[in-house]
Amino acid sequence: MTQKVMLVEDDRPILEMMDLLIRRLGYEPVLMPDGNAALETIRRDPPALILLDIMMVPIDGWTFLKRLRELPGMEKLPVVLFTAAPEVEERMLQIRDPHVSVLNKPVSLEELKVAVAKHLPL
Repeated sequence: MTQKVMLVEDDRPILEMMDLLIRRLGYEPVLMPDGNAALETIRRDPPALILLDIMMVPIDGWTFLKRLRELPGMEKLPVVLFTAAPEVEERMLQIRDPHVSVLNKPVSLEELKVAVAKHLPL
């Protein structure tokens, strides 16, 4: 069974590009353009990993991450912050979550492969 990687991103062209990259790496992409809808999906069928944009609407990535961690059993679900936001590294020091890492946009296939493998070793 192929592991699911959820991409929570409100930019349609980025969703489409990442869909191709995630498939190329051998994972099943779950594309979510809305953070609230993504949280509902996770409640029913959690993925193996989440790639999470920070700058989104209607909820931003930080709010999404907080709500995700409040869901039962989701405290250790791996999350890769997929972002171009410059303040992410500083904010990461504040949250101190060992199951969260950062991948800066734009991303290459090799960078994505390394980031995903960190949390989902083959």
